[in-house]
Parts: sequence; C-alpha cells; structure tokens
Amino acid sequence: CSAVDACESSNGGCSAKAECRRTTPGNRACVCNTGYTGDGIVCIEINPCLVNNGGCDRNAECTQTGPNQVICNCLKGYSGDGKTCTYISLCSQNNGGCSEFAICNDTELTERTCTCKPGYIGDGFKCRGNIFQELLRNSNTSRFYYHLEALSIRDIAGPGPFTLFVPRTDVLKSDPRVKDWIAKGVMAQVLRYHMVGCASLLYKDLTAITNITSLHGDLIHISYSQNSLVLNNKAEIILSDAVGTNGVIHVINQILVP
Repeated sequence: CSAVDACESSNGGCSAKAECRRTTPGNRACVCNTGYTGDGIVCIEINPCLVNNGGCDRNAECTQTGPNQVICNCLKGYSGDGKTCTYISLCSQNNGGCSEFAICNDTELTERTCTCKPGYIGDGFKCRGNIFQELLRNSNTSRFYYHLEALSIRDIAGPGPFTLFVPRTDVLKSDPRVKDWIAKGVMAQVLRYHMVGCASLLYKDLTAITNITSLHGDLIHISYSQNSLVLNNKAEIILSDAVGTNGVIHVINQILVP
C-alpha cells in the first residue's frame, strides 16, 4: 500500500492562489500564497489600502497595484513621495501669481487670494500705484518720467487727482526740439503743459470737453475727429485710461507746446 497524496489532483481542492501541503496520508492543508488571505480554499488579494490607508500619508491616495502591493500619490495641493506629503503654499512661488505689489493669502488647498497693498489699486493680479510710479513701469511713458526726475518735478506724486497726456517715449527721444528746450531751461514748462490738476479725466470724459487748463496755466484744446481724440488739433490720444491711485494717464503721439 502507498500513501494517498491529497495534493496530487486539482491542487488538492485548494485555491489556485494557495499552496497545498500534505500533512498525513490522505490529508492536506491549504495555505494562501503571500499577498492573499483566506482559508486556503478561497483566497482573495490583500488590499492594504483598506487598513491605515496602506501606509500612505493621510494626504495621499492609496492605489492597489497587486496582492498586498500599493502605490501612494500625494493629493492635489501636496508634494512628496506619497508616504510623506507636504502642503504646497501657492503663495510661496512667484507670489502665487499675484502682482508684485499685492499680498497673496492661501485660503484653501488649491486657492489663494490676491489683494493690492496699501497705496495701490487693482484686482490683485494687476496693481497700480500713483501715476508718477506708473510712468516708469511702462516703456511708452518711461522717457517722460526720466525728464520729470531730471528736473525734480514731483507735482503728480501728490494726492491729485491728475490727468496726464504723455508723449510716447520714441516721440520724446526723436524730437530735436527737446534738447533745445532743455538748453534754454523751458523743458519744465513744456512738461507741465501735459498735466491737468484737480481732475481724473477718462477718455469718455474728454469727449465731452473742448478745453482744459494745464498745470502750466495754458489751455489745451480738445476735439473729437474720426473716432479719435485730438489735442490742439495735432496730438492724437493713442493709448488711454491707464488709471493710477491719483489720476489717469493717456499716451499721445506728439508733444504739446504751450
């Protein structure tokens, strides 16, 4: 007589995911393979994600990849290897996309608010200071700023309101009269002729006005022709309504001469 091997046929009736082990003649034991759990007759994959999030960080997603195997991925708004996830502050990089003149505040995991700093206006993504500061930030108006600085003209740095008509940078650079005015000491008068005090006049406001008085004291004539606003019958407003905390800037294509 020979001993009956209970495991010889059909894995001894054990699960395909189990090992059949001979015990005594005609008997066997079924043991689930590594990564599986059950009585040996029925073996199911162990899903580690069901216990303690599979060892992943509480701010990570646990995904089962096989028997008793997982991968951990940090949730949106967090960074790390999945086992350890750290909150990402949106404001910590590039000021959260807010203006350099704004305060960035983290509110929720993937949210933040942008608020312009005191002394600036805007939506937080674009913040503008007074028109004196804004002149320097725009290449179309920066030359006008340098002329003001050279002559220590700070009128428009005050509370205002002001309306400013600024000859575009290339116009100021190319007009030969500018050097003559500087040499003759009259450049300050020319610059002040481009400034209007006590009013912040937007483009639509200017369409209803025919004359305004500059800080120099002389009148500026305004006419509306062919869908354009023209000053003194020659200088056209080509960019308008750059609003600052103390006034508004309009860019013109010629220099106004008092």
